[in-house]
Amino acid sequence: MAHPHPALIRVLRQTANRLRTGSTYRWSNFGMCNCGHLAQTVTERSPQEIHAAAMVRPGDWGEQARDYCGTTGLEMDHIIEQLLSIGLTRQDIHDLERLGNTDVLRRMDPAWQKVRHHSREYVVRYLDSWADLLEDSLPAPSCMAAK
Repeated sequence: MAHPHPALIRVLRQTANRLRTGSTYRWSNFGMCNCGHLAQTVTERSPQEIHAAAMVRPGDWGEQARDYCGTTGLEMDHIIEQLLSIGLTRQDIHDLERLGNTDVLRRMDPAWQKVRHHSREYVVRYLDSWADLLEDSLPAPSCMAAK
């Protein structure tokens, strides 16, 4: 799982909030699905740009992350590279698409643990729970303030 980092936590919360407030969600579209929304937040690309980039190479987000290569020059690899640069792992990308990280699922309220990976409400809960989990894992601030 991704290492806890304030920038990653902020991006997860921004994505959840955008979905919560009505941004178009369509699990069958690379630019408007679970990973597509996170990619929109991170890359500031439109859903159409993300979807078009993903259609160049076969596979869902998990397969695209598995096949990622930073030297291909493909736009999808640039998008994945930006996701990795904020602290995500390839496995995180795979897990987000299917809402499959067991640590995040355990963090969710039991009523929400029977996840439907293609439901906006579940994606919002998953992103919020993931951000909470990472936030709780942040190192405590140092008390070594200069005197």
